[in-house]
Amino acid sequence: MKPRISVITLGVADLQRSLAFYRDGLGLPTVGIVGQEFDHGAVAFFDLSGGLKLALWAQADIAHDTGVPQGPADPTRFTIGHNVGSRSDVDAVMAQASRAGARIVKTARDTFYGGYAGYFSDPDGHLWEVVWNPALLPED
Repeated sequence: MKPRISVITLGVADLQRSLAFYRDGLGLPTVGIVGQEFDHGAVAFFDLSGGLKLALWAQADIAHDTGVPQGPADPTRFTIGHNVGSRSDVDAVMAQASRAGARIVKTARDTFYGGYAGYFSDPDGHLWEVVWNPALLPED
């Protein structure tokens, strides 16, 4: 296996609501929901940097496709990190997420490693860390 991830798929309760959050609220580029002509196929893809895709797919459809029953949500199983170029960028993204309807889980503050970060959760409870880390600055 090559060390590459091409798609991260988030299971969501309401595909339309999550599409609006990520597209309209956070401004991520997408063509919208595709695959509606297939049973359990409706999904929204967002283009991220480096060719990575973020996909939103209904939890029930993921359960159907995988054969794994839906279980209780646990937002601490993983987080998604969004690195930015400055402390002020952290504050700006956190404010944008809040305006979009995110729940601010942890306001931005200094970190133990010399950075600055905060957490928000999307409408389904997925945790996003917005972080300025001087050792991991984004290329753009």
